[in-house]
Amino acid sequence: MKIANNLSPFWMPFTANRQYKASPRLLVAAKGNHYTSHDGRQVLDGTAGLWCCNAGHGDPRIVSAIQQQAAVLDYAPSFQMGHPAAFELAARLVQAAPEGFGNVFFCGSGSEAVDSALKIALAYQRSIGQGGRTRLIGRERGYHGVGFGGISVGGIVGNRKQFGPLLTGVDHMRHTHDLERNAFSRGLPRYGAELADDLERLVTLHDASTIAAVIVEPVAGSTGVLVPPQGYLRRLREICDRHGILLIFDEVITAFGRVGSMFAADRFGVTPDLITTAKAITSGTVPMGAVLARAGLFEAMAQNQPENAIELAHGYTYSAHPLACAAALATLDVYRDDGLFERASALEDHWQEALHALAVKPHVADIRNLGLIGGIELAPRPGAPGARGYELFTRCYEAGVLIRVTGDIVALSPPLTIEPDEIDLIAETLGRELSTLS
Repeated sequence: MKIANNLSPFWMPFTANRQYKASPRLLVAAKGNHYTSHDGRQVLDGTAGLWCCNAGHGDPRIVSAIQQQAAVLDYAPSFQMGHPAAFELAARLVQAAPEGFGNVFFCGSGSEAVDSALKIALAYQRSIGQGGRTRLIGRERGYHGVGFGGISVGGIVGNRKQFGPLLTGVDHMRHTHDLERNAFSRGLPRYGAELADDLERLVTLHDASTIAAVIVEPVAGSTGVLVPPQGYLRRLREICDRHGILLIFDEVITAFGRVGSMFAADRFGVTPDLITTAKAITSGTVPMGAVLARAGLFEAMAQNQPENAIELAHGYTYSAHPLACAAALATLDVYRDDGLFERASALEDHWQEALHALAVKPHVADIRNLGLIGGIELAPRPGAPGARGYELFTRCYEAGVLIRVTGDIVALSPPLTIEPDEIDLIAETLGRELSTLS
């Protein structure tokens, strides 16, 4: 297939545009667990698109639902209006959420979900007479999208340094990555639960009465797959409870089967106050995000307000877009009918063994995994951080496997429909390319 004549107008996100356009890689079709490249090659998707296509590509049930919805109701506003699919989807998500959740706020992406959750947290604290709680706490190496709220609580320096001081009143706990004690952990690292106590340091520094919420990814994805230490999230929950601080789980990556359960909160047995989701809610087919709120948050914000008052002065043109709702409902059906969460859980051991077999390959400094998530950390080339990772990315693509790299860390997250022999192919391709990588 012919490449577009002019690549210049598209300012590509999170891309070295000049480098890419000198040697472009275009995907022109997708089906099942594979993409088709512009030169006609089949490329195994080792990343579920961008952590989102959990049901694989082109499932006819999801495609049909989107087509039918577009023919019946292409768009409807959610400001003082509604459509049936939005209410049906919210009810299904609440039913599937951890016990105690009551409401869903829809938006268009993970970035919007994070900014929405932060605003809900601030508004809730004010509604219960805690208006002094305006501080938000994130974590070093955290990724929470690219809105100003998300990059403020996020902790990836490359995403922050170009944009000035960002939101005021934000602080960060230390990250949990500890290669010295936890390298090559299988599943949850053994050491580091005490790192949750860093929140107590911030409470001492700022006083709990100023802190509205803490936001963390149960498994940090975009920073290079950082799996939480055993007991860490439970300890964080206990500290938040002790000081009246809301706990937000950013599950844009981990929700909808990625760790073998509906939400990572289910797998870890830790219930936050707010959960952000996106990506796999529609298996990547139509952009959508959502914030799940525990029961009582909305009610607290509505109390003492007249019935005609807007409880939260916030929303988006595309909140609960009809096509997105149709896609999400069909996707939930596919997850249920095909048992994809259970399938991810059943494949976890095979996935783990295939990845950790790469520990003997050159340049490998660490391997980590949970569910169908994998991270392979490479030692950087002297004086050229990220170069080795990028070369591995391009080599694997040419060899027919799509991986994702962040610096010198390989991040893997295949569709939940991946087959065992396809897992083996991902590992074999990585192993072969690592063996000859300088």
